Amino acid sequence: MKGNEEPVRGRLLAEATRLFADRGFEGTSVQEIVTAAGVTKGAMYHYFDSKDDLLHEIYARVLRMQMSRLTQIADADAPVAERLHRAAADVVETTTANLDDSKIFFRSMHLLAPETRKTVRAERRRYHERFRDLVTEGQRAGVFRSDVQAEIVVDFFFGSVHHLGTWFHVDGSLSGGEVGEQFADLLLASLR
Repeated sequence: MKGNEEPVRGRLLAEATRLFADRGFEGTSVQEIVTAAGVTKGAMYHYFDSKDDLLHEIYARVLRMQMSRLTQIADADAPVAERLHRAAADVVETTTANLDDSKIFFRSMHLLAPETRKTVRAERRRYHERFRDLVTEGQRAGVFRSDVQAEIVVDFFFGSVHHLGTWFHVDGSLSGGEVGEQFADLLLASLR
């Protein structure tokens, strides 16, 4: 990719994120996005197949970053309880740091084309499975209680994470990192 092309793609994503957050996915036209980004529709379609594709990428870039971080944490040479705590705190902190992206996505996911929605669910499932593997590892090692299925632990935890967009505020009394630490503490306490 040429050096001058990446800023165009970034502007399109930034403006789409801003507009989707302000007006909603359905209430934002491709024309409004390209006008705000200062590019032509042709330039947009060079990078994205559709408005749907833009929505997918808004969430996918956050998920790729989170997956990379989770892999690094999960593969670290540390006790499983420490790795799970770090992973839980990290997903909360990175979600709150990218709150508009997450809110837009969860509010609009049902509007994606069926094939795109299927792809996104598979990407999220891979993340949740990697997280679940840490729970399972701790259960097998006798570090975590084993009377609760790891899948339920993950569903319960991520239900709370996905709900952050409804109440967390950047200017609130707790930072994303502080909320992440408290979520992680609660998760680990529930597994003892």
